[in-house]
Amino acid sequence: MNLSDKNIITLKDIEVKFDDDIILNGINLSIKDKEFVTLLGPSGCGKTTTLRIIGGFLYPNKGTVHFDGEDITEKPPYLRPLNTVFQRYALFPHLNVYDNIAFGLKIKKFSKDEIYSRISHILGIVNLKGFEKRRVTQLSGGQQQRVAIARALVNRPKVLLLDEPLGALDLKLRKEMQIELKNIQQKLETTFVYVTHDQEEALTMSDTIVVMNEGEILQTGTPVDIYNEPKNAFVADFIGESNIVNGVMHHDYLVEFAGNLYGCEDAGFRRMQPVDVIIRPEDIKLVSPDNAMLKGLVDSVVFKGVHYEITVSAAGLYWVIHSIKQARVGERVGLRIGPGDMHIMTKMFEGSTNIIKGEIIDEHSIKFIDVTFTRENHGFDIGKEVTLTIDPKDIELVSPDRADTIVYLETLIYKGAHNEAILYTEECNILAHTQLDEELGTDVGIKFNFDKIGIK
Repeated sequence: MNLSDKNIITLKDIEVKFDDDIILNGINLSIKDKEFVTLLGPSGCGKTTTLRIIGGFLYPNKGTVHFDGEDITEKPPYLRPLNTVFQRYALFPHLNVYDNIAFGLKIKKFSKDEIYSRISHILGIVNLKGFEKRRVTQLSGGQQQRVAIARALVNRPKVLLLDEPLGALDLKLRKEMQIELKNIQQKLETTFVYVTHDQEEALTMSDTIVVMNEGEILQTGTPVDIYNEPKNAFVADFIGESNIVNGVMHHDYLVEFAGNLYGCEDAGFRRMQPVDVIIRPEDIKLVSPDNAMLKGLVDSVVFKGVHYEITVSAAGLYWVIHSIKQARVGERVGLRIGPGDMHIMTKMFEGSTNIIKGEIIDEHSIKFIDVTFTRENHGFDIGKEVTLTIDPKDIELVSPDRADTIVYLETLIYKGAHNEAILYTEECNILAHTQLDEELGTDVGIKFNFDKIGIK
């Protein structure tokens, strides 16, 4: 199927607020006719809200929605030339397959012959020929999902919106339905806008992937572009597996990480700029220790069917490698990383130390964000504003009952030796290093090592 060059949907400067929380922060997005577009991101990133804006189920606080060049921002859903399939299929249990699919056509008063013709055609597309008289309660989950898609497509919308429609299916059926959905979309040449948090679904089905986080679009591109050229560590970490380590860009085409200097293909950074170095597991080659700058010990080996997933401890970090060559646990190996095997990214959180504004409350107390701590004989005047420096390793993620304060977990990226957490407060963002693997988009407790906080 040839994609059109024409934009069928355009979102301009869309902002959505719930109370004081910004759900969508001025996003801009163009979707081409006949395209399969996937909105991808963690829970709470704004992808379903974006779908609801397109569908007319929610109106933006700011911005406009255009369909085929027409402003439809204020149009209700039933006046928009699109249909929606939700995770809960909302089929009528008392009706058979034929009558479920026919329901919308009967409401629009199509003739019996037209209804029969359309349903016969769409049943062939979704591989449900012969199921016309079957009750939907007698169908499998995958079959029910195809009925819901058929009911939406039989009205011949220009755009079909799908909100995590495969979420209720088991793994095997979900993989089968990914192929089915892409085939259906290509046969009908209908624009599909699909919401998921599943990276594999997005890579399998999409013409274009829109990666979202915290109400913003981080990157838009083809699956190959998103995987091979992620724009930042969050995208790289979210799309497939990655080794993400801290580095320093000495100058163009020369980066330092894991204790060594490496030639790379990246330029445009300032001298000695802290960066994230991203290396996919399949791009690291296992070689003899004598032939590599980076050497380590094999920590684990797992057979994955088409490759071995090998974890190597080297330079104080754990490296994940995908290789067709087997290794032995405890074996000493070398890791070869070529100039084209790494991607250098600007850090999402510049600097390795938290610099936070504080206030002197009294001769023994200092306050920052909503935390007050004691520092005897600090020597500053009461009411004076001070700068606090806090190392990320001196901030611990803990249960709420042990916490000094509660924060919002915005980003969590594995950095080889620890997870790098970016925590949101109303005053500032905080960087912490943790061994925990908490769920993104949730409130977490943090505890500070107050003795290690610098004041100036």
